[in-house]
Amino acid sequence: MARKIKERKLKNPAITIIGEGATERFYFTHLKSLNGYNYVCRPRNFTEQNIDDIQRQVERVLADDGIAVCIFDVDVKRIHQADKAKFESMCQRYANNPSVIICESMPSIEFWFLLHYINTNRYFATSDDVITALHRYLPNFSKQQIFLSKVNWVANLLADNKLATAISNAAAIGEEGESYSNLINSSHYLIPKAT
Repeated sequence: MARKIKERKLKNPAITIIGEGATERFYFTHLKSLNGYNYVCRPRNFTEQNIDDIQRQVERVLADDGIAVCIFDVDVKRIHQADKAKFESMCQRYANNPSVIICESMPSIEFWFLLHYINTNRYFATSDDVITALHRYLPNFSKQQIFLSKVNWVANLLADNKLATAISNAAAIGEEGESYSNLINSSHYLIPKAT
C-alpha cells in the first residue's frame, strides 16, 4: 500500500531579488550581509536582463511558492516604447499578485541612493545626472565592478540611519514627481520586524 505524501506549503516563502544589472546586485548583496536580511540574491538574477528575462525569473520564483521582488530602472520607459509597453504589461499582469513586488526608480536606482542624503524629486534625465548629484555625498561612486564589489559604499548608505531617511524621503515624494523611487515597497518584505 502506497503512503500518501502530503505536500507542505512553506511557512515563510523565500524572497528572491531580481534586477537588471550589477549595481542592483551588489547593493542588495551588501545590504543583506550588513543588515542580516533573509532573502535570495544570486548573481544569475542580475545578468543585464531584459523585461522578458525578468518575467521568466518571476515565474520560476512563483512556481516555487516564493516572493519575487523586482527592481527596475524606469528611465528605459522614456527612451524605448517597446520596453515601456512590456514593463506596463508586466505590472498589469502582477498587479493583484501579493507575491510579486515591483520596485522602480526613475530614472535609476542611483536616485534611491541619493534619497539617503537629500529629499528631492527634481528632474534627472539619466542615471549619469543622478550620479553627478550623488558624487557630492559618495565622491567615489562608480558603476564599475571594482567599486560596486566593495561593501563600504553600502555601509556608507546605511550609516547614521540613512536607510530610514531614504524610506521617509521616498514616501514623502511619492510617485508623482519627475524622479522617484518606490523601493520602499520592498521594505515590508526585506526589513525584518522588531521582535
